[in-house]
Amino acid sequence: MAGDMARVNFPGYSPERLPSGAIRHRVRVKDSPKVKITLPCGPDNPDFQTAYLAARAGIKPDKTRVEVAPRSGTVGWLVNAYMAHLARMVDSGQASHLTLKQRRGMAQRLLDRRSTSGGSKGKEYRGLPMVIPAAELMAMRDDMMATPGAAKNTFKFLRAMYAWAVDRGHCSVNPAAAIKVEYTSAGGAVPWSIDDFAKFRKAHPQGTMAHLTLTLFVFTACRIEDAIALGRRHETRNGSWLAWTPGKRGSRPVDIPILPPLAEAIRSQKIVGDTYLLTEAGKPFASPEALRNRLRKWCATAGLENRTSHGIRKAAGHLLALHGATQYEIMSVHGHANAATSQIYTRDVERTQLAERAVARLSGVEW
Repeated sequence: MAGDMARVNFPGYSPERLPSGAIRHRVRVKDSPKVKITLPCGPDNPDFQTAYLAARAGIKPDKTRVEVAPRSGTVGWLVNAYMAHLARMVDSGQASHLTLKQRRGMAQRLLDRRSTSGGSKGKEYRGLPMVIPAAELMAMRDDMMATPGAAKNTFKFLRAMYAWAVDRGHCSVNPAAAIKVEYTSAGGAVPWSIDDFAKFRKAHPQGTMAHLTLTLFVFTACRIEDAIALGRRHETRNGSWLAWTPGKRGSRPVDIPILPPLAEAIRSQKIVGDTYLLTEAGKPFASPEALRNRLRKWCATAGLENRTSHGIRKAAGHLLALHGATQYEIMSVHGHANAATSQIYTRDVERTQLAERAVARLSGVEW
């Protein structure tokens, strides 16, 4: 029986026979090879495909419910259908796996949320009609007041899901479209200062993996998801340049020279692996989060708090601008597709230079 089910064409589905003889139906989450979700039924059950697609999108079945598949026309049905669509977009290269990962958590929180008004008060959204009333959405927004960034991303997810549903005729309105989320950026990650770099390098001298990590971030301005993948296979022009395409969807290819500090940091490593950055066991980091956790510990050793890899990337952008790099030059290093994204690094520098030249015009005024 298990052999027959294994031949069913459901990517990531792997039935397992337990010692008792029973079959456990397991599905690997898309883009997370180590994460599997157990389904309460197999391919012979009419609810299997819906549960399978939801599991591939990272959504676990609610064990308290008798039915695996949510009723058609409910929030649960809509979320499962949309997340399955998003997973297929990732498969075809039309969406980022990072977007899918982010929206899995949002989808689960939406399903678990309970209504705050009317006859449905206290009931989970998963079983309620798919078009969530505006009053409910505003209540959700207000509940997220303390985390405006999360609120902004959640409503971005809701608008996208409902736009998809309207486009396919599942519903006639997008109830999230008119809900405004007040959001003022706090500036994001804290850029590292020159003193921060000095403290980190003092605690982690050349030859350590921590030193190479900092140097790689500073002299490539790469994102953490790219840092764990970069290695000698990306070297070009007899090892003097690095070329790669960032993993973030919409990014442009990056091709930059390996400057002497980075070349020296790479050569100083005693263990050579498939990637530049290796764990204590000499293996590539399994995920961006793994490197993020390690960097946090290195920063703590150096007496640095609230410092991240993205803060290094921001600092690299500012350093480039301070040393005369143009907006478009920074775009080529950061892999930005939109000039406005790189403009944040040059804007203040250019204003300072303009102010300096403007004030200089007064130098000959008699006073």
